[in-house]
Amino acid sequence: MRLLTDQDVYQVTVTQLRKWGHDVVTAREFGMQRASDEDLITKAREMDRLVITRDKDFGTLVFLKEELSAGVIFLRVTPATIQEIHRQLHRLFQEHTPEELRHLFCTVEPYRHRIRRIQ
Repeated sequence: MRLLTDQDVYQVTVTQLRKWGHDVVTAREFGMQRASDEDLITKAREMDRLVITRDKDFGTLVFLKEELSAGVIFLRVTPATIQEIHRQLHRLFQEHTPEELRHLFCTVEPYRHRIRRIQ
């Protein structure tokens, strides 16, 4: 998977995604750690990457401005639930191709993930 992580995603998650072999870039690596959510989504779409974030405002944004998103994965994670979130995230990537995730808003939480079509 080609992924762009928001500045709020834990480094341990970025490291785990890279260990699994995903092509991950962070907002910080692009100097976008202070970018607006809309700018980050636009950059991800231009780069053909899914956004991974802990910011629930992305849901509102992608459903109000459908044309922005190339796909968003929202992590409902706390330090105490990170291992279970990683298991569910791995499961999501095993069950769905990048093409399937392209126009979806996925919520990953302990013990499950939910998928909603953006367009």
